[in-house]
Amino acid sequence: MDAERLVVMLAIGAVAGWLAGKIMKGRGFGLLGNMVVGIVGSFVGGFLFGLLGISLGGDLIGPIVTAVIGAVVLLFLIGLFKRSV
Repeated sequence: MDAERLVVMLAIGAVAGWLAGKIMKGRGFGLLGNMVVGIVGSFVGGFLFGLLGISLGGDLIGPIVTAVIGAVVLLFLIGLFKRSV
């Protein structure tokens, strides 16, 4: 993986985390925390969509939607975990 692709991936994850924080009001971790959740969520979304055989395309919007969905799922799971502990 080259540096340019890594920077783009991190930027998409950061935007996705911010959007997921807006969607999941009250379950976020602040701006920086949500960016980290978005970056991890982009991997989660890619994994889940891969399991389901879903592809949203390779342009800019598809990966952002995938990452946002993954980040929302991750925030939801973290929220469940925090309530049970």
